Amino acid sequence: MRRTWALARKELQMYFYSPTSYVAFAFYFLVSGFFFSSDFLSTQSIDIRPMFGNFMVVYLFVIPLLTMRLISDELRLGTDELLLTSPASVTEIVLGKYIAAFFVQFALTVGALVYPLILSSFGKLDQPTLWLSYLSLLLLGAAMMAVGLFASTLSAHQMVAGIVAFAILLLLWMMDWLGSGVLSGIADWLSFFSLPGHTANMQKGLLNLTDIIYYVGFIVVFLVITIQTLERKRWR
Repeated sequence: MRRTWALARKELQMYFYSPTSYVAFAFYFLVSGFFFSSDFLSTQSIDIRPMFGNFMVVYLFVIPLLTMRLISDELRLGTDELLLTSPASVTEIVLGKYIAAFFVQFALTVGALVYPLILSSFGKLDQPTLWLSYLSLLLLGAAMMAVGLFASTLSAHQMVAGIVAFAILLLLWMMDWLGSGVLSGIADWLSFFSLPGHTANMQKGLLNLTDIIYYVGFIVVFLVITIQTLERKRWR
């Protein structure tokens, strides 16, 4: 675990050195701030829940930007050989990079707490619903970070990795739509794999263990796939 945390610290430092990270953060807070102000001014409602749909859509664009360099940069610079032949195992490498990405996602979630803080000055918020909604946002973002990390193993070009991550996330995003329209015969099966679909209960103030297990399992599956992809590169 010591090597895992060392890699995580290194990756967190790289986020501060990367201009793409600042662009992604600026885009996230500018767009989410715009949605928040426009929704509040139009409805005058003391309710943060309508905002979470907007937050999640912004994630579709921000998270590929934040994850596309995690491994593709190593492939582009040729440092992947040094990394893969280092004393750290592939599992430790992947976990270290994912932990760094998760902390960045956590920062995005904490930063978005400014919006209920503003609303609280106008009235009382439903605290259980508020915190469960933010938990759903954190879990969704963590799952999307795992997809982005996997996509970054597929190409040495950051933009290609970002586009692949966006395409996978968009497909997972559209599962509900596919189930209700094109593939209605397997609607229930498809809706279970919908990435944002498992946030619905928490954003209503209902904690369903199935939703938590879905996101944790989703993260584990994509981390395992990432480890296997890097293992093949290691022995190629």
